[in-house]
Parts: sequence; structure tokens; C-alpha cells
Amino acid sequence: MVKFLRPAAAALAAVLVIWAAVAFLARDERPAPPLGGAMGNFTVAGAGSPAPQTTLGAKDGTTTTLAAFRGRVVLVNFWATWCAPCIKELPSLARLQAQLGGTGFTVLALSEDLKGWPVIAPFLAEHGIAALPVLHDPQGAASRALKATGLPTSVLLDRDGRELGRLVGPAEWDGPDALALLHHYLAKAD
Repeated sequence: MVKFLRPAAAALAAVLVIWAAVAFLARDERPAPPLGGAMGNFTVAGAGSPAPQTTLGAKDGTTTTLAAFRGRVVLVNFWATWCAPCIKELPSLARLQAQLGGTGFTVLALSEDLKGWPVIAPFLAEHGIAALPVLHDPQGAASRALKATGLPTSVLLDRDGRELGRLVGPAEWDGPDALALLHHYLAKAD
């Protein structure tokens, strides 16, 4: 019986050594995202699934999907003109877009207003929100698909359109805590 135990023990030891080597090589040595301060309620996603391909409407009547934003990190913000916390948050999103927006990052404001552009456009003009990319989410299809449970909800997508994490409720998106979080994910995406 001892003759059979030695080869079995050696095989088991070899398997454990190989497993430990693979686990060591596969580990992610990047630091966890900074979730302190104002980003304390940001929830990091597990293995994110691709963003939904629901149709989103632009002011000029054209349509698009979230797939059009692939290749960049996107902060999708669900909001409405009647949502007081959303109204308070929008200027910080516009400042964030002005500061970081470009080919690698975009803030995308998705309006959940059922009446569409006849209420969205005057609201944006009245509040001086011109440089922020805004689309309409007809009947809330994108918010349902991304499981946005309230307004405002912001969902951060990676360059492949997969969810990195989310924040339910308003935030100062151009504040130091939010910028640290976003820079973490932008560096990770490079």
C-alpha cells in the first residue's frame, strides 16, 4: 500500500504546485478603486455584463445605442427634469465632461422624461447645460436593462461596455473623490 501512496502524494504535490503557480500569475495586482469620502456608496460590479442595446434618442431625431460609445469609459447618468437631486447633480456632470471628456471618457446623461425632447431641450437651455452629451431613454428601456433603481443613478461602463460599478443618488462628480475613482478606472483601461 505504501508503494501506491508515494506516487499519489507526489502527484498531489505536483498538482498543488501547478495550481499555486497559476493562481500567483493570474492574480490582479492593481489596487482596489478608491471608494472613500463622496464615493463611499459606489458599488463595484462583479463580472459586468455588456450594456443593453436599447435605442436612445437624440435631440435631432436620430437614434443610437450604448455600443456607439465603445472604446471609451462612459459614465451613464439616469436623470429627469422633475428630479430635484438630478437637477442639483447635472452641473457637476457637465463640469466633469468639460474636464475629462474626450476620446477616452464620456459622461452620457440619459433623460428618463416620458415627454421626451419637448421638456428636455427647454430644461437644458434654461439651466445652461449645453456641453453635456444628453440622450433620451424612451419608456426607460435602458434604465430597466441596467437595473437603475432610482434617480439619479450613475453607471460606469468600461471600454467594452461592461459595468464597472454604480452609484445610486446624487454626487459631486467633479469633486476630488469622484475624480480619484474615475482616474483609477481610466488608468486601468489604458
